[in-house]
Amino acid sequence: MAKDTEKLIRQLSLISYLMAERRPVTAVEIRRDVEGYSGMNEDAFARRFYADRSELESLRIQLTVERPADGAAEQENYSLRPENFHLPAIAFTDKELAALQTALSLLDGEFAYAEPLRLALQQITWGRPSPLRAPEQRSVALGITASAGGHDLSARLAKVETAIFRNKTIVFDYYTMERDEVGSRRVDPYHLLFQGGQFYLLGYAHERKAIRVFRLSRIRGKVSYATKAEHDFHRPADFDPRGYASRADWQLGDERGVAEILISERIAWQVERHFGRYGEIRDPDPQLDGGSPAGAGVEDGDKVFLTSYSNPRGIVSWVLGLGVHARLLGPDELTSEFQRRLELLEERHGETPPSKPRRRASAATPLVASASRSGSSSRRSGRRGSGEGEGGSGRSDVAIRPERFARLVTLASILIKAGRAGERVVINEVCESLQLSEEELREDINVLNVVNFGGGSYVLYAEIKEEEGEIEVDPEPYSDNFDRPARLLPVEAKALVAAIDLIGEHIPEGSLTSARRKIVAALGEDPMEQGLQVAPTSGDDSDVARLVSKAIVARRIIELEYYKENEDEISARRVEPYALTNGREGWYVASFDPERDGMRHFRLDRIKSVTVTNEKFEPRPEVDPAAEVDGWLRTGEVEASRSARVWVSPERARWAREARRVVEEWSNGAVVVELSFAGVDWLVREILKEAGDAAVLEPEDAREAVRGAVARLREGNAAPSPV
Repeated sequence: MAKDTEKLIRQLSLISYLMAERRPVTAVEIRRDVEGYSGMNEDAFARRFYADRSELESLRIQLTVERPADGAAEQENYSLRPENFHLPAIAFTDKELAALQTALSLLDGEFAYAEPLRLALQQITWGRPSPLRAPEQRSVALGITASAGGHDLSARLAKVETAIFRNKTIVFDYYTMERDEVGSRRVDPYHLLFQGGQFYLLGYAHERKAIRVFRLSRIRGKVSYATKAEHDFHRPADFDPRGYASRADWQLGDERGVAEILISERIAWQVERHFGRYGEIRDPDPQLDGGSPAGAGVEDGDKVFLTSYSNPRGIVSWVLGLGVHARLLGPDELTSEFQRRLELLEERHGETPPSKPRRRASAATPLVASASRSGSSSRRSGRRGSGEGEGGSGRSDVAIRPERFARLVTLASILIKAGRAGERVVINEVCESLQLSEEELREDINVLNVVNFGGGSYVLYAEIKEEEGEIEVDPEPYSDNFDRPARLLPVEAKALVAAIDLIGEHIPEGSLTSARRKIVAALGEDPMEQGLQVAPTSGDDSDVARLVSKAIVARRIIELEYYKENEDEISARRVEPYALTNGREGWYVASFDPERDGMRHFRLDRIKSVTVTNEKFEPRPEVDPAAEVDGWLRTGEVEASRSARVWVSPERARWAREARRVVEEWSNGAVVVELSFAGVDWLVREILKEAGDAAVLEPEDAREAVRGAVARLREGNAAPSPV
């Protein structure tokens, strides 16, 4: 029998015995009566029992230890209180159950925690109609699902998960993008963060003697434990992971100063709603209003945005992306960098575009070499054989396998419930419910059949009837220890709350939000503070999402004030809303626009206001709200008639390899990428955000459009001559 199976039988037997006795018991009794300990000498038993206790505690199953006055260890008594094992009943409404089912149906098979999510739903809905069988809602579709991104990445995620709960120091090789080098890291893992479609590890880096952030896709090779000890560290009590999820891209690192940016009235509402949490929004200083050179052109409704920054290029890139609606006022370090970046953009879009060096290796050879050197990730199509890209690995590769302990406890409760009702369990149904193969089901039943069998407090005997395709269950007297759902293990609790946080307010109002509150209350803690946090994909669009969700459910037409970024105007739209969908840049409402006779997707962060009208609409049978989920929502590239070749500087080529489709490598380290685009305005903004490190090679009209945009930015950011 495998060691992990022996351990599972022993730990489940220990739980069964302690709860069956309903009294404190001694170590001597445990050694004598619990399956798996008999036959050990005292030293071996002490080591094994201590390790099992420690592991159960890491699963939030806390044994009560009563010590005698003289402190003699051999006199200790042990017990397991029911409340330390069983999950308190949670009174979900039908609406909340439907919302939880929607969360699973949207994420199942792709979400990195899909399997523990499924187990968690089995447990928290105990005694209620299973939400897994509820009719699927179609008011939400997901392009971004928090996939682990292939077999290798999933394996790393699982290892890191375990290390966080066991407080184990890990070692791995890591590719540092800034320095373009791979080096060994020794890290105490504190927390996981899912942000912008990627998983990150927050932990104490021994080499830097400070907390650092590591992107899991940049870890090379295997993640290993640094020692064989049971625990290696304790997470500091003052560590707060929430601060890391609430940072803008330009704030990732040590603070260097505070940027001061003038935002025009046209987009001030948008910046305040979606970026205000990264700093402070205030009215311009009266001196700016024509009272100083920097104040020329200040209009009513303009705002000043103050935000700390750690990366000058990052904040300059963001300001450039806002175009003429933002003006960098200070400090001098940033205004100088801004002007330098404008000069680069102007120079590289002049009469002569960047050109190939005279001597250049073949296009294929450097591309392979650079991928090996920098570990560039493939696109979602999964071209790399390692499986580290986001696709191509199939459903079984992308989900973390939950601890088998959780699966066995859940299966025991299902079997006992059926046995006590005098019913048989249909093999296909339980396999589907727990996402098990028939072979795995047989192995699990064999384990449960011997849980504390030798100790006399065994819980069930189940027999598979092959011909009938059913399982016959004979629950034993002690089975009442497992006839209620067990507490959620950490990985299950995290899966459940992470799924809720990933979807947020984007299904019918309050159903997930209120379910989250009840789950956290039942657990006694917020799992997001204990190992995983899901950062929002965009700014705060919750108010807009709630109104749109109501309209979707009620089949009511909505009226939008929508900021059309390409045309720089606020337009009025009247549309039929069908679903909320998320993508790489945020959440959208998939709608049918009767005026334009077609589907349109409106980004929630560009909706200035939404009004739900009293006018109802009949759903159009030809409309498929999820049609774009596997397309541009997931990849970030729209279906377009035009394509641009874009040069990326050697300094930024590594980032391009990771995020874009490289079509050519130059011997000096620069690369050429291909971008599909529907409108030149979108392409111009993408180039401006690269802050001079990218230049359009062709088509020529796009180069000309960038030149025009740079000229307007120069004019808007130039200090006027003194009068």
